[in-house]
Amino acid sequence: MTGLRRKLGVLDSGIGGLSVLRQVHRLLLHHPTIYVADQIHIPYGPRPAEEVHSFVVPIVEFLMAHGAEVIILACNTASATSLLLLREAYPDIPFVGMEPAVKPAAEATRSGIVGVLTTRTTANGPLYERVLDRFARDVQVVTQIAPGLVPIAEAQSQHTPESRAIIESYVQPLLAAGADQIVLGCTHFPLIADAIQAAAGARVALVDPSPAIARQAARVWPSGMLPPPAINQYFTTGDPARFQSMLKTLTGVDSPVQQLSWTDSLELEVTNPL
Repeated sequence: MTGLRRKLGVLDSGIGGLSVLRQVHRLLLHHPTIYVADQIHIPYGPRPAEEVHSFVVPIVEFLMAHGAEVIILACNTASATSLLLLREAYPDIPFVGMEPAVKPAAEATRSGIVGVLTTRTTANGPLYERVLDRFARDVQVVTQIAPGLVPIAEAQSQHTPESRAIIESYVQPLLAAGADQIVLGCTHFPLIADAIQAAAGARVALVDPSPAIARQAARVWPSGMLPPPAINQYFTTGDPARFQSMLKTLTGVDSPVQQLSWTDSLELEVTNPL
């Protein structure tokens, strides 16, 4: 393995993956990361699976070309559409994917009812079906598709009256069903967890899979490979200044963000290299 490929790659459709990245930075302090946010195509959730996969593959190839040794799909929708296919296509690269944290929720529930806030593509995907089959046989799972939460998280507008009303409209059916655990089934959702918790009430626990994803990334890091000093890179297909602001607000990292652009042939190119 070359010295180049000693980075941890992270991808998402936007800032949602920062909920995972901040856990990675806490646990893997000295592992350099490279993050790609495909904000020009956000949200991924309502898009057809084939279209999402057509975005994910070039991002993965960009990450590998820039040194990624392990890649985290820090997006539930991208994981639902692409995780299994990527593992087949690139068997030498460990991929860590997101799946709704139904297992810990099922183990912790007192009411026997677990709520899941998620996106449509995730809810309809084989990963979610597999998770329910493995871990939810003894509990009732109420799935709430919540596409309106992603733009709220991207804008960090969760405390406006309009956003609070949207959040409550998604949470109330779960409460009415008796859920005492709510799984945050999209990486954007932990970024507005305070507002979701306020809508759910103190007796309901929110389940965030991000710490477990960081631990899994540490487990699959190639044995014996010591990372070089951490030099982190951040890219977005959206507005670099806006992403840089969100990066600092949500993770405490003040770092330049580079602009990526999609070519007509669905390849990525850096348009403002540092």
